[in-house]
Parts: sequence; structure tokens; C-alpha cells
Amino acid sequence: MEYQYPIDLDWSNDEMMQVVSFFNAVESFYESEVEGKLLIDRYKQFKTIVPGKAEEKQIFKEFEKSSGYNSYQAVKTVQTDNSQTFFSATKK
Repeated sequence: MEYQYPIDLDWSNDEMMQVVSFFNAVESFYESEVEGKLLIDRYKQFKTIVPGKAEEKQIFKEFEKSSGYNSYQAVKTVQTDNSQTFFSATKK
């Protein structure tokens, strides 16, 4: 699937890479599976770059519009289920 990641040009290259890394983990959640700890760790890195809730919602909305993947739902699924190590939208 070809789409662009929601990137702020004011971010440093390292920050851009961390944001893309988070969205890669979200993609893994929807396309195959992802280790819960990895997704949460990358979300925490994302939050150091995008600390505001409003900006986070806007970026998540842009990503969902271009990819079809709901980042909020992926993070929420992992945060609310401590009974497993790997998570996937395709395997419930």
C-alpha cells in the first residue's frame, strides 16, 4: 500500500524516524502482528514528539485517512489486554 505518513517538517530527522517507526508498528498490528511492548514503547516515543492530545488526534486522523489504520484503536487494544504478548487486528 502506498501512502504518506503525517510528518511535521519542523521535526528533526530523528523525530521523523521515530514517528514513522510508531506507524510501522501500527501497520504490523493490522497487517500481521506486533509485540505489545514494542507498540507501546514506540507510542511513548511518539508522545515525546507529539505531547498534545489535539495534535495527536489530528495526526492519527491523517494517518487513518491515508492508510485505513486506526492508531488509537491499536494502542487501546494493547493497553487494555495484559493477557497476551503479541497483538493483531486480524487475530482476535
